[in-house]
Amino acid sequence: MAINQCQQNYKMSNKEIKVPNIGEFKEVEVIEVLVSDGQSLSKNDSLITIESDKSSVEIPSSVNGKIKSVKIKVGDKVSQGDLILTLEESIEEEKNIEKETIKEVEPVINQKYEEKIEKVNPSQNLIKKDNSELSSASPKVRKFARELGVNINEIAGSERQGRVVEDDIKNFISNKINKTPDKIETHPKKIVSEFSHSDFGEIEIKDMPRVKKLASTYLVNSWTTIPHVTNHDEADITEMEDFRASLTDMYTGERKKITPLAFIIKALVASLKKFPSFNSSIDDIENGKITIKKYFHVGIAVDTPHGLMVPKIRNADNKNISYISNELKTVSDQCRNLKIDKKEFFGGSMTITSLGGIGGSFFTPIINYPEVAILGVGKAQKKQIFINGKFETRTMLPLSLSYDHRIIDGAEAARFNNDLKENLGKNFAYKLAV
Repeated sequence: MAINQCQQNYKMSNKEIKVPNIGEFKEVEVIEVLVSDGQSLSKNDSLITIESDKSSVEIPSSVNGKIKSVKIKVGDKVSQGDLILTLEESIEEEKNIEKETIKEVEPVINQKYEEKIEKVNPSQNLIKKDNSELSSASPKVRKFARELGVNINEIAGSERQGRVVEDDIKNFISNKINKTPDKIETHPKKIVSEFSHSDFGEIEIKDMPRVKKLASTYLVNSWTTIPHVTNHDEADITEMEDFRASLTDMYTGERKKITPLAFIIKALVASLKKFPSFNSSIDDIENGKITIKKYFHVGIAVDTPHGLMVPKIRNADNKNISYISNELKTVSDQCRNLKIDKKEFFGGSMTITSLGGIGGSFFTPIINYPEVAILGVGKAQKKQIFINGKFETRTMLPLSLSYDHRIIDGAEAARFNNDLKENLGKNFAYKLAV
């Protein structure tokens, strides 16, 4: 008997692992495949990572076994019931899984049964979804419905077994009278792509990068919701650059490599303290309310192979320039390797987007909703500037300040830019933060 039992434990059978219930989402994207053919699995080992617009989730294995074939790859779109992989498992274990499945399904079945026998709420379910069956009602109620010109078979009764009473008919009519017409959304006629055929030559259709696809919704919302105005100016950062070049490590004597962006962040925080409307969000514009933030979380636009990401440097007012410079490197690496927590993309005060490492001067950055301003930084250049009756060679930094005109007017934006230029220029207060 013991020998037979032992043989049963080691007899192998094929098993398919499929995508489980993924909630409200009909289709999600596979962003990681964490297993491969021939790999041994233990129960609860992660198989794949899927991502929706709201979160990313790892799907675990429900059994032990050895993978025969992985049926899915990165970039695939999957739904509940799609096959992830096939594996070999023991028959004994398969029986245990069946028991666990029954335990999981039972409460769902019970819940559906309870919902089915629950009494109908007459204020919500006034119209029957299926009027193929005749409604139950007394002759008096049926006469009442005929007198009012109502088809009683369209009404969901509130009494036991769906029996219709007079109040159901009154509620049905009241709902018909008070119902407002559904809002008609008008969409511009879709323009047929000129690349829908190959008359012009060879083409290739590719999927958008996942990060860009997710960001596109937010960008469209920002551009169509916020009335953008952009103020262009230049900051003299000659002394700042000389000071940055002179920084050395007190222990090794080597030059400190601190990015100019760390100085810009400290200068921006100082200006945000002086102009709190730039550190706000519009949450209730209909009632004339704005939210003023008392913290200083500066967003940084990071260029990655996957698309643009905007993590936050938290509490930048309490960090020195050396610390901010190191943190910039850390969050940039995390974004490029897709290892950063999604919560780091939210709760910002104001964003900086810099093209200084690539080139260019002025541009029009799009505000990162729900923020009300964004600072675009171009590439610094040496220019001849007329100062005190003569020309001098100065290092000038292009600034492009986009702001929400509902909250910030042009004069305030100009004053903000002047203050920011002063903080980046001969004002050496930032030295204290090194």
